[in-house]
Amino acid sequence: MLAKDLAVLFERDLLKLKTEINAYTDEKNRWRIIEGTANTAGNLTLHLLGNLQHYIGHVLGGSGYQRNRPAEFSSKDVPLETLNHGIDTTIAVVVRTLGALQPADLDKPYPENVFDDRKDMTTGFFLVHLLFHLGYHLGQINYHRRVVEAA
Repeated sequence: MLAKDLAVLFERDLLKLKTEINAYTDEKNRWRIIEGTANTAGNLTLHLLGNLQHYIGHVLGGSGYQRNRPAEFSSKDVPLETLNHGIDTTIAVVVRTLGALQPADLDKPYPENVFDDRKDMTTGFFLVHLLFHLGYHLGQINYHRRVVEAA
């Protein structure tokens, strides 16, 4: 079933996120902005966690998570332990929520209007989008780490 396959992929990539943010040898580098970019690895991590906790945990799973999107990009120097705990919590919420979905649920309209041009978006479509979004930012974090750690 697609939802279970997606859960495996989300967990894989979130564990890779954990590996990436733990690979920084200098904690301050996680929060450095590279010239020509707007976000740090720490802020992208907070953004990914807020994104998945909201769109999967809250909207699909009824977790009650309250997202603070501005804080995802304005918070600085969040301790590594807090980021790791957030990743572990997000993995648990995503796996539990996707594991509870039935195949027919993926064909239903996603319950929240996210994109103005995709008002008829299915839950399956949006889950695939979220996985690509995670992978996109994961690649940015990997690049960020290699650049700031090489300097």
